[in-house]
Amino acid sequence: MTVPAPTTLIARDFTEFRAAVSQSFVPLHVTAGGDGFRGRIRSSAADDVQVSEVTASPHVVERTPELIARGERRYYKLSLILAGTGLLVQDDRQAVLRPGDVALYDTHRPYSLVFEEDFRTLVVMFPQRLIDLPAELVGRLTAVRMSGKEGVGNVVVPFLAQLGGNLEQLGGPAGARLAHSAVDLLSTLVATELDLARANADPHHELMRRIRAHIDANLQSTDLTPARIAAEHFISTRHLHGLFQEQGTTVSGWIRTRRLEHCRRDLLDPVHAGRPVAAIAARWGFVDAAHFSRVFKSAFGRAPSEVRRELTVSVR
Repeated sequence: MTVPAPTTLIARDFTEFRAAVSQSFVPLHVTAGGDGFRGRIRSSAADDVQVSEVTASPHVVERTPELIARGERRYYKLSLILAGTGLLVQDDRQAVLRPGDVALYDTHRPYSLVFEEDFRTLVVMFPQRLIDLPAELVGRLTAVRMSGKEGVGNVVVPFLAQLGGNLEQLGGPAGARLAHSAVDLLSTLVATELDLARANADPHHELMRRIRAHIDANLQSTDLTPARIAAEHFISTRHLHGLFQEQGTTVSGWIRTRRLEHCRRDLLDPVHAGRPVAAIAARWGFVDAAHFSRVFKSAFGRAPSEVRRELTVSVR
């Protein structure tokens, strides 16, 4: 089996690098910091998760409201500084990043990245739907420095660094699993940081954490209803709906999104290559195959059978 090599874009001047940045990520406004500019972007991707290593001379990157208005897809990006320093600005916050530091940012809101010296960074870009936390919560952690040298960061950062050094693996049969592992680790890091920041600030925080964990543990149950969830946590159904409304979603919408994401992962996982699509849907609580196909296509833009064909191609 031939594994596709990572895409490598080598810029011999600033004009080439500016085009490469927007081609590799989302449209961005890039300004150079001086003469003799050099840059390189190595990228690989699996199941909409893109991992890129960027090495470049000093420059500034801006995601402006005008550029945001051109696209509909919403991504998170996480930068891991490998060499040099960087400054990330978003949501009236600033994070100075040094080697081993990571920070999250949202491509659907304006941000700036400032590099005043030669640097090397790893960038993980993925659709916001892949992270198993409400967007309202994640938005509180943009442009916040997270250390990769302590706590959960000391587990996550080495994995990301190893993945960045082996980008060709994302093009192989294990690519989707590696991509999902990276996003799951990032979700864990973000959740941990939010727990530390909000444990004493929000009386609903611990309750919501338990409710989300309960939902994930019971996604396979066809009896996972708001009434049952509320009863399990000794609150009223009205209170449950209010908690989710505060975070910009609904109980049923959250359950459906989590189920669909698990189905998508199984459809792309070689371990489940021999399992029928309907069986995967039923495994995650979708008892009506036709209904599953409709909501899956509405969520991802492709039918389940089309996603399954991607797996067939990748393992040949």
